[in-house]
Amino acid sequence: MRAEIEKAVQLLRRGDGNSVEQALASLQSTVFSFSMRVCGHREDAEDTMQEVLLKSVPYLPRFNSPKALVVWLYKVAKNRCLMNRRKSKFAPARELSLDELMPDRNELEQLAGDGRINPESFAIRSEQAARLREAVHRLPPQYRIVLVLRDMEGLTDDEVAEITGVREGTVRVRLHRARLFVRKELMRTLIAGSNKKVRTQKRPSDGGRPARCKAMFAELSDYLDEQLDDSLCEELERHMNGCGPCQVFVASLEAIIEHCRNTAEDCSPPKAARLRQELMQKYQQVKALLRQNS
Repeated sequence: MRAEIEKAVQLLRRGDGNSVEQALASLQSTVFSFSMRVCGHREDAEDTMQEVLLKSVPYLPRFNSPKALVVWLYKVAKNRCLMNRRKSKFAPARELSLDELMPDRNELEQLAGDGRINPESFAIRSEQAARLREAVHRLPPQYRIVLVLRDMEGLTDDEVAEITGVREGTVRVRLHRARLFVRKELMRTLIAGSNKKVRTQKRPSDGGRPARCKAMFAELSDYLDEQLDDSLCEELERHMNGCGPCQVFVASLEAIIEHCRNTAEDCSPPKAARLRQELMQKYQQVKALLRQNS
């Protein structure tokens, strides 16, 4: 759950003008951050922030549960982003195949043979926010929204499921494939920068992957999120201990997840300040009406 929203609920409970303004500032930052990551365009993100927050004002005094506000706010923002007039900028709404996202034998050989492509070097090179944003924006929207909510906004699986209207199992599947997609996009740049040549070969039906490696790749998100049962976890770790390419692959995926969690989008101060004053006035009017009717 976003700490900003939990803090906003606490501030709204205090009720004084300064606390309410701080709460609205936190909500502005949260909605803008999400909208910027999903829409990919500052003007559209600001429009979404304005519409969502103006719509939310009559309901804010009634939210006592941070989780309820999280789900409601993100659901409204998600719907607004999907209806955005620039929706043509979204990647096509297609299904991602797990097989196409996993590395083939050529990439595994590259990982094993190039000493510069290792966990440490990847973690350093992955700190490029612009490339990460581009990779996220190339995701089909149903995967992009899950990745943004789960890894960038810090929500739980059940909250993402409630916001998106899909089962938690579907959230886990989409999250894993979204992570693999972003990793693959960023690794293209890394491998392209390497001078080491890798022999090209015709890919067989299994993608040219060693069978044990292929079986492991499908479980990686559950492993990294500590949602894999002990026996499977031990089996996966035994395999990795003897497989250098898989160690680097897992490290690269872990670096992507960590980088997603540490990115931030700043709200535009001038427009945010003007909107906050309008929201303050509307909020005080709503509070006054509630007092009269109580």
